[in-house]
Amino acid sequence: MDTIYVIDFGGQYAHLIANKIRRLNIYADIKHPCVNIDALKSAKGIILSGGPNSVYDENIPKINNKLFSMNIPILGLCFGHQLIVREFGGKVKPGFKEYGTARLALLDNSTIFKGLAEHEQVWMSHGDSVAALPDHFKVIGKTKDCPYAAIYNAQRNIFGFQFHPEVTHTTHGMAMLENFANICQCRKDWTIKGYLNDIFEKIKNQVKNKKVFMLVSGGVDSTVAFTMLNKILGEDRVLGLTIDNGFCRKNEIDQVRETMSKYNFHNLLIQDHSDTFLANTAGVAEPEKKRNIIGRTFIEAADSAMKKLGLNPDQWLLGQGTIYPDTIESGGTKNAAVIKTHHNRIDMIAEMVKKGLVVEPLVQLYKDEVRELGIELGLPEEMVWRHPFPGPGLAVRALCSNGEADDISNVLNPETIKICEKQGLKISVLPIRSVGVQGDVRSYAHPAVIYGKQDWKLYENISTSITNANPEINRVVAMIGSETLPELKLKKAYLWRDRLDMLRQIDAAVMDFLEENNLIRIIWQMPTVLLPLSSNGNKESIVLRPVITRDFMTASFAQIPFALLNNLAEDILAFDFIETVFFDITHKPPGTIEWE
Repeated sequence: MDTIYVIDFGGQYAHLIANKIRRLNIYADIKHPCVNIDALKSAKGIILSGGPNSVYDENIPKINNKLFSMNIPILGLCFGHQLIVREFGGKVKPGFKEYGTARLALLDNSTIFKGLAEHEQVWMSHGDSVAALPDHFKVIGKTKDCPYAAIYNAQRNIFGFQFHPEVTHTTHGMAMLENFANICQCRKDWTIKGYLNDIFEKIKNQVKNKKVFMLVSGGVDSTVAFTMLNKILGEDRVLGLTIDNGFCRKNEIDQVRETMSKYNFHNLLIQDHSDTFLANTAGVAEPEKKRNIIGRTFIEAADSAMKKLGLNPDQWLLGQGTIYPDTIESGGTKNAAVIKTHHNRIDMIAEMVKKGLVVEPLVQLYKDEVRELGIELGLPEEMVWRHPFPGPGLAVRALCSNGEADDISNVLNPETIKICEKQGLKISVLPIRSVGVQGDVRSYAHPAVIYGKQDWKLYENISTSITNANPEINRVVAMIGSETLPELKLKKAYLWRDRLDMLRQIDAAVMDFLEENNLIRIIWQMPTVLLPLSSNGNKESIVLRPVITRDFMTASFAQIPFALLNNLAEDILAFDFIETVFFDITHKPPGTIEWE
């Protein structure tokens, strides 16, 4: 089968590139940079991915230089683009950081830009840039800040993009990738249905004569995975367990029970382990520690259930609804940077995966593909199109703190403050941190808050400029429902049951708001985040984080009409334990979808 190989340098989008190529009905596979050329016999083209390193770092992944002598088309993206320049004698300079959309001027649309307009919107996410081209390379695309945004060597059929065509925010990125595939002369004979057959065979070969004990949250991923395992192995060889961990949404366990019963899943148990989870996370504020504790407690709860049921662990494997973004953000590929460790990728489970003790039918797929498979398997649309909800649940949406705040007095540069003032905006920094991803590297930085006027176009432009110009800021939020920002201070707060109940109430009100205003299918996910920020030490603050995305590897913040948004803020502020409401106006990157 004709194949385009993606060489993985640890970029957060390495598998997204392969995913986009597969959508063209062309098979794509991932390989390490030091891959033996003999393993690439079916290669019709090669794409060099982005990565978290500088090309001048001592610890960059070693590359097999024979890749450049295979006489097939090559496309380098971001780090891959810079690597090509360095490899052929050009220069790369460090230090110019750029995240977000840019306007690309096309200087040659006869090859990889065939059929595109004179100007295209593209997505930048890099910390280094090309300073001088090697011999035989020419510029075929540039932006205001990036004179070598796209380059081409006609003699070797090698292309380089500083931007990311694989993300949805590069408007015609798919057309660029399809043009590259056409240059590679690939046959379009790969299908998701055929891939589904491959998954079935892989699961059968892995499980053999054993059975699978599946953790089922009731969300899209675990439900599709559970359905697949039932179809592949039969209900008598699969047992599902839904664990109430105390971090679920309001009435969620009852809804899971009703839904599974309605669609005739008879091999599902539901158990309450909330006291154990809350006890194990008591007094824990650090996000990674929380995630690891929750992951271990899930395994302990599953082991406890198996013992009570008298199941022989030698005859059972663990099933999970892990999808690829869970593994890539956890540093799941060889060279990937860790953004956050997902609860189903803690060390204990990673070791079980290595030993073949974990069955993960969806581990190479993305959310859109999972939904497509769900429909293919006969699941109803209302189940398949549920908003994603993290495995650790509200535990990662109730931010915790020991009450000790960082010094934020010098986080904002003076130029940023001036720019905001010129636009009629006030700006401040919140004394709390959230997780983000900037240039393929994990960031754990402060959010900035703006207020003073409501203008979506202004919000988008100012958010990008703030995160680009201030390295200690990876998010920007807008205050809604109020004109005066209280003097918010960090308070001591942990995963207390009453605090989680507060968040459950507001989260339920937000989801009702989406349903009532027909936004549930327009907005793909809307985390409601509780912040331990208060002016009086009693109340707390809320962040609304609605996003629009396709693959969840990149996302845009949703622009809800201000009239509706202000009404929602008013409803939230009516809760006597909330004093401030923020709206997250950060794309992904530089901010991840969840705050932890």
